[in-house]
Amino acid sequence: MKTFLTRLLVDHWHRKLISLILAIIIWLMVNHSMTVTKVVQNIPVRVTNLPPEKTIEGMQVNGILNKRVSLTMSGNKSGLDEITGKDLEVVIDASGKSNEWIATITKKNLVSLNPELDASKMIAKVAPFEMIIRQSNLVTEKIPVLITQPIGEAPKGYQFLDVWPYQLSVTVNGPEEAVKRLKSRGLKLTFNLNDISRAELDTLQASKRQGQVDEISYFVPNSWKKISLPLLSETPIEIDDLQAKALRLDFSRQDLLPIGFSLPVTVFFPPKYSNTINPETYTLATNDFIMKKNGIKLVNVPLYAQGVSRLFLETVKDMVQMVVIACPKSERETLLWNAQFMYPHELEDRYVAKVMSESNDEVRDVQPHLREDYLRNRFRSYMNRFRLYTPNNKKLSLKIELQANVISIAPQNYPMPQNSQ
Repeated sequence: MKTFLTRLLVDHWHRKLISLILAIIIWLMVNHSMTVTKVVQNIPVRVTNLPPEKTIEGMQVNGILNKRVSLTMSGNKSGLDEITGKDLEVVIDASGKSNEWIATITKKNLVSLNPELDASKMIAKVAPFEMIIRQSNLVTEKIPVLITQPIGEAPKGYQFLDVWPYQLSVTVNGPEEAVKRLKSRGLKLTFNLNDISRAELDTLQASKRQGQVDEISYFVPNSWKKISLPLLSETPIEIDDLQAKALRLDFSRQDLLPIGFSLPVTVFFPPKYSNTINPETYTLATNDFIMKKNGIKLVNVPLYAQGVSRLFLETVKDMVQMVVIACPKSERETLLWNAQFMYPHELEDRYVAKVMSESNDEVRDVQPHLREDYLRNRFRSYMNRFRLYTPNNKKLSLKIELQANVISIAPQNYPMPQNSQ
């Protein structure tokens, strides 16, 4: 075996070496001279020399179209094996062209983006490829941007109130057809509450004056005030509306606030049940929870609110009541109830006037003619979210029933003191 290997590798070694070298040279010559055909995909297309008042739908500021092409190329194998769509670019000259024409792409339209590859030598021929080019008028328009309700959860200890302003606009440049479509349907911008930390809101709260700590406005960072429009720009477009400076997310503390007044309780008797259920047949019973004072039925225990401000509670004081809706037992075993504000428009006016007279920091930077809308929206948000709570931080739950000739109200989760025996 050893003798065989010796003869194979040692005997006439110089002839074998020369044969090996000749074989490598022949392989290299064949490989570099071999012509092959290859389809190169995802080649970007750039249009140059467009008139300044014209553009093409899907064209970026740098002239690159959003549509890419695949070209069939012929050339030497070693060169084509290395070429990809990232190494090349198709350049189309729009000089003197009509609004719509067919561009025929050949080898002369190819430009190498890779300085290490000589595309002109590696590519012998490109199969003609036709592409329809349509020019459009370049227009500038303001597109409405709707600021939607955010997603995510508010930081622990805080409750999301509202976003304001509700609508902004962004100036865009682009093909007339595409811009018109955008303007007709508008754009939407949605923030994520998870991107706001509790530490940020705590810092904002600590900087507020005494008496204003219930409400915190988080001004949206400039980096969030952008819209992604891939058909018009390869980078997000910044919202340039002047009102964008005031764009904010409002929060309230989730601390329990005592409402500070005895809540009146009344019963609403729907007319359709009035034959059997009316003020003469049923009265509101008094107990440890409901008392009667000066002929008025009042809640006889302290109640609390959450997600509103002290100023709101001060504004609605003596103008809110608990209303029970009476109906037969056949329809409901437990009657419904809710908190009802009396003359809400007047209350809203009071709240707005009070805040604006104090030059509240949260509206100081808002344009004067927009302050009122901003504050009215906040007040309405408070009314919508107003809920009654017990001292143990639970939403007030009541069991309200028709009993004989009275309507009985009993709290289900209020820590009432035990009756003495």
